Amino acid sequence: MNDTTVYTPPKVWTWVKPSGGQFAKINRPIAGPTHDKELPVGRHPLQLYSLGTPNGVKVTVMLEELLALGHAGAEYDAWLIRIGEGEQFGSGFVAVNPNSKIPAMMDRSGPTPIRVFESGAILLYLAEKFGAFLPAEISARAECLSWLFWQMGSAPYLGGGFGHFFAYAPTKIEYAIDRYAMEVKRQLDVLDRRLAETEYLAGGDYTIADIATWPWYGGLVKGWAYDAAEFLNVQEYKNIQRWADAIGARPAVHRGRMVNRTRGDPSEQLHERHDASDFQTKTQDKLAAESEQPSSGGSAPAAPVP
Repeated sequence: MNDTTVYTPPKVWTWVKPSGGQFAKINRPIAGPTHDKELPVGRHPLQLYSLGTPNGVKVTVMLEELLALGHAGAEYDAWLIRIGEGEQFGSGFVAVNPNSKIPAMMDRSGPTPIRVFESGAILLYLAEKFGAFLPAEISARAECLSWLFWQMGSAPYLGGGFGHFFAYAPTKIEYAIDRYAMEVKRQLDVLDRRLAETEYLAGGDYTIADIATWPWYGGLVKGWAYDAAEFLNVQEYKNIQRWADAIGARPAVHRGRMVNRTRGDPSEQLHERHDASDFQTKTQDKLAAESEQPSSGGSAPAAPVP
């Protein structure tokens, strides 16, 4: 074991010091807003407040898939919530999601706005609203929902467990990394065995179960998460690799992965999405190039967009 000290928990835990690690400044043991800030509202029926993490990508992929099917009512404004800066604790965001987690959505298509939070709930809400990516036949629907809720229950072991201790914790703890690596490997085996039997998780059709699972486990096997692909030997999961490649090749998935993304290639980052044309004109590389153009009066170039 790598642990050099023994920790004896107190009888009653109290918050006396920062937790350490990358997210220490936003972690706290209480809920509720920390500051007053209203959320912006755009012109489309659906208002999404999110960030391009796996949970956020689920919803933007779903919305882009619905638009690709011709559902005009799925038009949306995607507003960037920078969780590293604590924007999820603003009063407006907390009013939409009391849990202060992205994604959160307001449906303003009817006379009374409807709030929806938690990524699985948003996917299910949209699937039922538009009649898409959720089987109608009872047994197929049950299979789809079973895999959807499997993902919702399993991902915390991958992200908050393995990802935290492998990539973000201020110290490497062998016990914690081994414990969660074992569970993630078991989950990958569950998926790989299922995908040896069927093309998609719920059967022969692409559903919200796949949309929910792909950003987490598809991203993991494609080497996008935690720099852990070699450590977890993800190449051995051939069926997940096949499934991840097939979903990743979908144009709507590519677009959805760009929305609210703040890392990686600037040409793949669309910080906010308010129109379909934004994918061609508002990515970070385009905005930076525009800001560097000299003005008509010949003044110095503007500073690049951060």
